[in-house]
Amino acid sequence: MHMSDTREIKAPREVVWAAILDPEVLKQCVPGCTEMTGSPEEGFEATVVQKVGPVKATFKGQVALSNRNEPESLTLSGEGKGGAAGFAKGGADVTLTDKGDGITELHYEVEAKVGGKLAQLGSRIIDGFAKKMADQFFTNLQDAVEGPADPDAAPEAEGEAAEEGKKKGWFKRMVSN
Repeated sequence: MHMSDTREIKAPREVVWAAILDPEVLKQCVPGCTEMTGSPEEGFEATVVQKVGPVKATFKGQVALSNRNEPESLTLSGEGKGGAAGFAKGGADVTLTDKGDGITELHYEVEAKVGGKLAQLGSRIIDGFAKKMADQFFTNLQDAVEGPADPDAAPEAEGEAAEEGKKKGWFKRMVSN
């Protein structure tokens, strides 16, 4: 299945680029991610827990960054195995365009495939789930970078970021300090 979308992020392109390469940001952005280790150069290992229709699975897999053209574009590729549930793999070609006034246009093209028990759920369920995952990832990335318009109304970050007292938009504030 193939999906694409474009969104504007209120941050300079270099900040958005740095966020995409940061394992803590990636962990916060991947829905259901419980663990993320590694580096942009060596790739990342991740554990993701997800429920797709009636199937709940823990996926362990790798994420690689390739075709890096700093700070304009890169490819994120991942593959995860979920035991009896099957596997999921896919990639996203991400392009960052400087729109001026501190705004970056982020465009992504996602290609995803599933196999095993997951593939038996039917394309409507899988396509909807994949679109939701991609949208959630890039929404989370946007929130981590730019934060909400009213910082006092910011929802608290989840997971380890919450333990460190960070609100959404924490990455941009951290980079600008």
